[in-house]
Amino acid sequence: MSDAAARAFRRERLIRFSDCDPAGIVFYPQYFVMFNGLVEDWVNAMGVGYQRLIVEQRIGLPTVRVEADFRAVSRFGDSVTLALVVERLGTRSLTLALQCVGAAGELRMQMRQVLVTTSLETHRALEIPAALRDAILRGVPDEG
Repeated sequence: MSDAAARAFRRERLIRFSDCDPAGIVFYPQYFVMFNGLVEDWVNAMGVGYQRLIVEQRIGLPTVRVEADFRAVSRFGDSVTLALVVERLGTRSLTLALQCVGAAGELRMQMRQVLVTTSLETHRALEIPAALRDAILRGVPDEG
């Protein structure tokens, strides 16, 4: 297992009817919704609190760049693993590598996403808050 794979944050997810188009496969924008949920889970798992960041501190994490590759279909009822790795931690932004992998280990979709920390009042970029930066550098504790 690579170093990056070892420090990936993962969540199992069931592909739901609401994720799919009439062909019964994931409608591609739904991957963005799934990965947004994964980012929320990751921030919460680090102890920072996504709601606290957004509502109380008024700090946003908007996406400013995204690259996506769709490799194989995911169907209604499939169990997949969503994974997140921090590729780069800058002063005001971070780059995430995200993947959706099927139960047999096949890559279904991968994405690279750049998030910028911003003030939700001014919508201007801010330095990544110290608590968030420290949590990212510490990583998520093992749940096992």
